[in-house]
Amino acid sequence: MTVDELVTLTRKRLDVRQRRVVPMGVLVQAAVLIPIVDRGAPYLVFAKRTDRVGHHKGQISFPGGVVDPSDASFLEAALRECEEEIGLPRRAVEPLGVLDDTETVATQFVITPFVGLVREPVAWRPDGGEIERVIEVPWSALTDPGAFRVEMWERDGVRRPVYFYDYQGETVWGATARILKGYLDLITAPTE
Repeated sequence: MTVDELVTLTRKRLDVRQRRVVPMGVLVQAAVLIPIVDRGAPYLVFAKRTDRVGHHKGQISFPGGVVDPSDASFLEAALRECEEEIGLPRRAVEPLGVLDDTETVATQFVITPFVGLVREPVAWRPDGGEIERVIEVPWSALTDPGAFRVEMWERDGVRRPVYFYDYQGETVWGATARILKGYLDLITAPTE
């Protein structure tokens, strides 16, 4: 799949669906960006968190964070956080749409994920405090069935599927993997 094909399909499929919205409540509101970059083929951008952050130490996530009261919108929060965490300029992102809200089980967040295209070259600058490094993963690696696995975990007496994506010794799991799976399922679903 080319970047242009992915962008067109993302817009088309996000425009025609009813997204899941978690009502405001006790969960902490957060917003992330799924950046798509063109490396001759589409790549998705992830951020590896440092061991010094308060939540999700050492995990791989999409760049983003908590919505601040001064943010004009959830998209603005995601773009602000991307600029702060990995050096992605807001003006370089072309928003394509928004996916379903996703809750975290252990840390009580609700995450609103946006998909955005980054057309211009960016020199990633992980902030070092929250983000250790930026990881670009080819779309083809994420859609390879061998990269994906599911485990059943129990928490508070409830068994839940936990998704994992493996790439070059790194593992995406938890809420980020649920968001990723939702996006991949949306894009790779057969056309009607």
